Amino acid sequence: MAYQQQQYYQSQQPMPTMGMQIGGGNRNAAGKPLNSDGKREWSHGLCSCFESCGTCCYACWCPCIVHGKNKQRLGHLNDKGSPDPDGGSCCSGACWAHCILTSFVGLGCILQCMNRGEVRGRYGIEGGGCGDCCAAWCCAACDLTQVSREIELEEKSFGQRY
Repeated sequence: MAYQQQQYYQSQQPMPTMGMQIGGGNRNAAGKPLNSDGKREWSHGLCSCFESCGTCCYACWCPCIVHGKNKQRLGHLNDKGSPDPDGGSCCSGACWAHCILTSFVGLGCILQCMNRGEVRGRYGIEGGGCGDCCAAWCCAACDLTQVSREIELEEKSFGQRY
């Protein structure tokens, strides 16, 4: 009888969930609970940007650089499945595009909206395009910092410091 129970328990292996990743980083490193749709909240609130004061200050004074770094880091995770060893370049195409759009037309937030949507998609975060635009338009620095911190959590889950 003990042998039969042992077989029963061995066959009851846990099934993987959306938050679990095989090989690579953890896309839900903060362990946020998933709702019934398999989505979760951001790991850090939009207004908790001062918890990462350096990134927040950088995002206030040089938003194009933070946007470019975020875009490059996310692209490296998507393409290579590992963190960018350089931590994102300061002078990428995304940085220049944000700089030009912000300087000449004041619409760098459009690029931030698109990047925020990509981050939400990668990490299974609740929300939509309207919320992304509101976050980028109303508080660009907070948006950039929140996106950076979400990417940073996955990068740190690889066991290396970035």
